[in-house]
Amino acid sequence: MIVALPAVMPTYNRLPVAFTHGRGAWLWDRDGNRYLDALSGVAVNGLGHAHPKITAALSDQIARLIHASNLYVIPEQDELAELLVDISGMSQVFFANSGSEAVECAIKVARLYGHKQGNECPHIVVMEGAFHGRTLASLTATGNRAYQRGFEPLVDGFVRVPFGDLPAIERAAADHPNIAAVLLEIVQGEGGIRLCSAAYLRSLRALCDHHGWLLLYDEAQTGVGRTGEYFGFQHTGVRPDVMALAKGLASGLPMGACLVAGPAEGLFGPGNHGSTFGGNPLACIASLATFEVLRDEGLLRNAARQGDRILNSLTTWLAGTPGVVEIRGQGLMIGIELHRNCRELARTALSGGLLINVTADRVIRLLPPLIINDTEADEIVRRLVPLVEQFLSQTDDGEPMSSEADDRLCVRRATTS
Repeated sequence: MIVALPAVMPTYNRLPVAFTHGRGAWLWDRDGNRYLDALSGVAVNGLGHAHPKITAALSDQIARLIHASNLYVIPEQDELAELLVDISGMSQVFFANSGSEAVECAIKVARLYGHKQGNECPHIVVMEGAFHGRTLASLTATGNRAYQRGFEPLVDGFVRVPFGDLPAIERAAADHPNIAAVLLEIVQGEGGIRLCSAAYLRSLRALCDHHGWLLLYDEAQTGVGRTGEYFGFQHTGVRPDVMALAKGLASGLPMGACLVAGPAEGLFGPGNHGSTFGGNPLACIASLATFEVLRDEGLLRNAARQGDRILNSLTTWLAGTPGVVEIRGQGLMIGIELHRNCRELARTALSGGLLINVTADRVIRLLPPLIINDTEADEIVRRLVPLVEQFLSQTDDGEPMSSEADDRLCVRRATTS
């Protein structure tokens, strides 16, 4: 018997829904059912769906010019680069098509920097629980063996340490004299919305400066307003030498960027790196329009305010609920950690008209669009809390949970102190 394989490689465990259109924080499926989007295409649709300014900007650009080769001057790319440099305090930008590509660029910058320092085999310190992409180098930097298994041999040149553990990096420095850089996420997204402290980042910056290492941030998920600032590092003022961006950068069009500053600037010249599609006029116009909306509609402030609103509401409604381990977040990047695997909740929430996902097996991840209002923020909580309570009221075998279960709840917010 011959079994026909699907035309699309089955690399995703897709939920049984197909969307036809969206507006703001809402999506509709082929049967006319409406869903509140608390995932934003995994932090991509920061401005929600069908934002009129994005639609108008793209329609106008499509009618004029979609693509021009990087062999020629692209004015829209120059304008966007100047904007990113201005609002980030960085110095130069390379445009790519995704977060993985942006991280690959960051890795190449770090290696080239190491070689120019006389380091013949530069290594990069990376974190447990990190996610940096699916290309071979970014996959190796990722701290999840499940993603790496079957793709060996992985890329040499990485030293892994626990996230948030500065002494571990100091020990790595003693054991690996060829370290050239440290790479981390401001908030680990795929790792379960795990936060690091401002003090840790300041100490890490000082350690890198002491050893002459580059400090690399992967802000693919935390960037472009998601945490309540343009970039996550701006909450603490601890600027990196290299920063990778993607996801919400062009409001749904594929786009990534790698920004450099300080000792990392001026390293790349003609032939060191390149991209066929990276920084094309259409993607750049989408990104320019995105930042215009962020500014004009006060969405940084809104992301911070609505994130606090959701976090506070979840804390109020889930306090004393056995099985809720911790609620944590920054801006509109919120995680609810439960005491056991809860991946089924994404499907359950879908049936209730709510789009969420579960990462690190037992952390509900909320990434609502930055444009949500009070009513929509409250509706996310109103729909989600009963699902969590129902799920936690049963044990793994479907039996009612013991009343003796631990009901202590920890809440963590990122701080600048």
